[in-house]
Amino acid sequence: MEKWNQTSNDFTLLGLFPQNQSGLLLLLLIISIFSVAFLGNSAMIHLIRVDPRLHTPMYFLLSQLSLMDLMHMSTTVPKMVFNFLSGQKTITFLGCGVQSFFFLTMAGSEGLLLASMAYDRFVAICHPLHYPIRMSKMMCLKMIIGSWTLGSINALLHTIYVLHIPYCHSRSINHFFCDVPAMISLACMDTWVYEYMVFVSTILYLLLPFLGITSSYGRVLFAVFHMHSKEGRKKAFTTCSTHLTVVTFYYAPFVYTYLRPKSLRSPTEDKILAVFYTILTPMLNPIIYSLRNKEVLGAMTRVLGTFFSTKH
Repeated sequence: MEKWNQTSNDFTLLGLFPQNQSGLLLLLLIISIFSVAFLGNSAMIHLIRVDPRLHTPMYFLLSQLSLMDLMHMSTTVPKMVFNFLSGQKTITFLGCGVQSFFFLTMAGSEGLLLASMAYDRFVAICHPLHYPIRMSKMMCLKMIIGSWTLGSINALLHTIYVLHIPYCHSRSINHFFCDVPAMISLACMDTWVYEYMVFVSTILYLLLPFLGITSSYGRVLFAVFHMHSKEGRKKAFTTCSTHLTVVTFYYAPFVYTYLRPKSLRSPTEDKILAVFYTILTPMLNPIIYSLRNKEVLGAMTRVLGTFFSTKH
């Protein structure tokens, strides 16, 4: 019980920007990016839901990616903005646990979902005749449920651990959200076992899916170069290159942050890298995955056409 009382006080989030005019300008930039990302991902979810032509495994997975991105951003950015504008830097013990759980759930789930999307493109391009069987609605549903479930289990284990270690030094987290590595540095006990757990989780949830994605797209690109149709080759190459761009933006900062030992970490560097996977990637996803896609643009035209015709 004594240990629980020790860890039941509020934490302090030191934030991303200094409390001055330049910090405010940078915060306004973050708010703008957040708004664009929120509108883009919300529009994508709505578009896929209402247009029957987008009711395919590829777009069903894409709608889940947009949902994860919305939750990913909403877990960290609103609290950061509120703390900066109010001048408060505190977050409750329970609030920190909830934020950590949802952040880790989205991080793990999205990594697995991106791997599922890469597999979808691999089957569609390399084994088109087997696509209806390999990527049936049931298989698609299993991939989505599996991503959410495994991500949640991993997050729950990490969150329970990080809330039960003793914090007997400073409770000031040098980050803009309750990031586990930043919290672990405040513990007054040897955390080498847990750091090993973080290392294993990063390999299972980030590095292995990333290797699976690069392998899938490597096979796809090989198949693309042997295509007879110049138009088909161009379309497949564009799809793969854009998907790989998003994947690199998402995975590279994550893997670099979580696979480094504690002694090599810099709080400033970690915060800058976190901006990529919590704010920038969710904004880029709907743009890169969708707005360069003719089917999505066609669906957008149809939905907007229907909306304006009903208005008149």
